[in-house]
Amino acid sequence: MPCTTLLIGKNASYDGSTIIARNEDSPNGEFRPKRFVVVEPDEQPRHYRSVLSHVEMDLPDNPMRYTSVPNAVLDQGLWAEAGVNSANVAMSATETITTNERVLGADPLVELAPALGKPGEEGHLAEVPGGIGEEDLVTIVLPYIRSAREGVQRLGALLEEFGTYEMNGIAFSDLDEIWWLETIGGHHWIAKRVPDDSYVTMPNQLGIDEFDLDDALGDQENHMCSADLRTFIDDNHLDLAVESESPFNPRDAFGSHSDSDHVYNTPRAWYMQRFLNPYDEVWDGPDADHNPTSDNIPWCRQPERKITIEDVKYLLGSHYQGTPYDPYSATGDEHTRGLFRPIGINRNDQLAVIQLRPYRPESCRAIQWMSYGSNAFNALIPLYANVDRTPEYLSNATNRVSTDSLYWADRLIAALSDSAFASTSAAIERYQQSVGGAGHRMIAAADEQVGRLEGDDQSTDNLEVRRILEAANQELSDKVRKETDDLLGEVLYTASMSMRNGYHLSDN
Repeated sequence: MPCTTLLIGKNASYDGSTIIARNEDSPNGEFRPKRFVVVEPDEQPRHYRSVLSHVEMDLPDNPMRYTSVPNAVLDQGLWAEAGVNSANVAMSATETITTNERVLGADPLVELAPALGKPGEEGHLAEVPGGIGEEDLVTIVLPYIRSAREGVQRLGALLEEFGTYEMNGIAFSDLDEIWWLETIGGHHWIAKRVPDDSYVTMPNQLGIDEFDLDDALGDQENHMCSADLRTFIDDNHLDLAVESESPFNPRDAFGSHSDSDHVYNTPRAWYMQRFLNPYDEVWDGPDADHNPTSDNIPWCRQPERKITIEDVKYLLGSHYQGTPYDPYSATGDEHTRGLFRPIGINRNDQLAVIQLRPYRPESCRAIQWMSYGSNAFNALIPLYANVDRTPEYLSNATNRVSTDSLYWADRLIAALSDSAFASTSAAIERYQQSVGGAGHRMIAAADEQVGRLEGDDQSTDNLEVRRILEAANQELSDKVRKETDDLLGEVLYTASMSMRNGYHLSDN
């Protein structure tokens, strides 16, 4: 599934938080309504069966409460996508990534093989389930892990046991660490700790460009991998380094450098790093150090300044603003505008930005910022994750279009604004700033209210705190609903006035 991920180490973020963020995008021609919900331990399955691959497994009997962003329509399964559990461990899954023929030949993907014929008939073959994939990963991992490192270890073991039918990148975070795991073929995987002072850009392409196998197979300080990875690399001649002492480059060994990457993937990494490091190098013109089609754009980089939540929202809703590639810009021409796949695309289903704040007690540490629909036209809304229920406005989407749901309201605003971009952009910006400001005020007020509570229980089990946080989430949701309705009315009016069947002479 096409997506874009941005990871921010604690020393690179504006407030010392670890931040993991990811757009979930639908495939071309599809739009999937999403919901933001809480899964209580008694709602978590003890036996799991995937809708798409039919893989089955028993799950542990001690799940934690966790947030989730599932599909509203379950014909293709749950697709929980992103969340935080009650141990303040976060997970985002997944970023669909690329591979090459050498990897697929050495370790084929584990795909569902449907039954052939009928039982008892000659030539009958029973169904063979596939492996695990994006549909499953949050549900079978997040409720059971108490650190980001444990997340890598649990998912790695599941990949080795069940295999996967797709190439994916998965993020895990806790208060101190962010880990990024990439699958390799059907059963192999690597994972790397994001440096505390750096950020990572991930656009649908195997990203890790330097990996310490000795550490991964030894102390595992900053790297982990499947146990036989060195043998797998050697036996299948996957290491493409010219000199033996060169750092191992997984992107060269396991990834791709296709023509489609240069239109679909690398431009997104180029734009994000161009924004966060504008002065470190030349980004434009014939003398650029990196351009939109460069295959060697770094996986991680130290930013020139601390990165804010607003930076994350801007980047994950961006469409190459300030360049000739912006489909809404008057600069460039018909050959450049729309040449590259935007980050803020029409097929954005949801954006989850998970912030784990070291300066707040466990009870209110985790914030899950949410938006729905195309991120060029929506606002990012902070919601406390340590709650038992979420506001209906963000959790009630179905396949029926209704402005009672934020998902559908955001979709309507985007569709109307797209055709009247220049005349609606000011209203969109005012809305985004107003909602963002209200969100920061809500966080400050609720934090203060929690801080005034008497007693030493600042754990996520504190029911009184959870009720305070739920009330804060609801109050913000009510405000957002009013502002969203107002914006919808404004862009509807603007788009209506631009209709081609309009006529200026009035009989009234």
